[in-house]
Parts: sequence; structure tokens; C-alpha cells
Amino acid sequence: MAKEQKDVKVFIPNELKGGVYANSMVVSHTQEEFILDFLMIAQPESALTARVIVSPGHVKRIFNALSDNIKNYEEKFGTIKLAETPKWKTFDVAM
Repeated sequence: MAKEQKDVKVFIPNELKGGVYANSMVVSHTQEEFILDFLMIAQPESALTARVIVSPGHVKRIFNALSDNIKNYEEKFGTIKLAETPKWKTFDVAM
């Protein structure tokens, strides 16, 4: 017998409704988790705008969802052209 799918109601706090902007991302991982650091690179100061930590299984689902969405986007709007990836000398993280 197939599992019954249930609706999930999600509450979005007011401070998160606008989202955050990022123009760069750094991905790192351990055996147990992936860390996705979203950055706003703007000289002379740049900032971490969001950090998302997920399990390896969940990051693979994120990857698959993004791949599907990019495919659908490109079918509708055309190929996404990539700008040259900036070459940062280092990331100096201030806590």
C-alpha cells in the first residue's frame, strides 16, 4: 500500500519573508554534514548573508531539485550563460 502524502503547513517569520541576497557561495563538508555559506561580495566589505547546514542525503535532494529546476528554466527561457567565476585570493573571515 502506498504511503499517504500529507500537507505541511509552514510558518514564515516576518523577518525571513523578504529572503536574503547572495552573489556568491562557499560549500564545505564533513562526513556528517554539508555547510552552504551564502555571501554578499561587495568591496570593501563583504558579508555572510546565510549559512545552511544539511545532511548529505538532504543536500543530494537539494542538488536534484536544483538540477530539475534549471532544466525546466532553460527549456522555457534558454540556456543560462555563466559569467566568469571571480578568483578570490582568500576569504578572511571576521567573527
